Amino acid sequence: MEKAVKEFRLAEVRAIEDEENKEMIVEGYAVVFNQVTDLGWCKEIIDRNAFDGADMKDCVLKYNHNDSVFILARTRNKSLELNVDDHGLKIRAKLIDTTNNKDIYKMIKEGLLDKMSFAFVVAERKWDYETDTRTVLRISKLYDVSVVDFPAYDTTEIYARSKKEYEEEKRKYKELKLEKEKLKLKLSL
Repeated sequence: MEKAVKEFRLAEVRAIEDEENKEMIVEGYAVVFNQVTDLGWCKEIIDRNAFDGADMKDCVLKYNHNDSVFILARTRNKSLELNVDDHGLKIRAKLIDTTNNKDIYKMIKEGLLDKMSFAFVVAERKWDYETDTRTVLRISKLYDVSVVDFPAYDTTEIYARSKKEYEEEKRKYKELKLEKEKLKLKLSL
């Protein structure tokens, strides 16, 4: 099983004014299925069925995945709702009346913040070494969904280890492919 990895998606988030109740509600897609995302060292696709059976019972909404900023909402207290549909992982959050939440809500409303991300554990994946593309087939745990400034991969220790594992697997794949080609050549003689 892989460790938690932060994955960034080009997904939208928007503020919804509830004039009647004076609530701050945001919603959007933290994940968009079957879209190729370039992570720099490889491409990645989240499969439509990746969240089947995923543990999402205590997920938080954060700003930039930052643990030093108060969380915005949480599934455990039902201020954060997560729904998987044909498009992706949709979020809807009711923000409580704090200075931090008001600021983030206003930035979303004005379009300063309009992208999302998520942090998760990959349970099953497949690689296409010819195109350097990883397809995430199954996610075991979703830790957070985040409103982000820039949807770019954060170079973390976990990211570096994942890249190293990938490079080793690709090297083995190329060796195996070369051996198969040599065998075909010998058989054709």
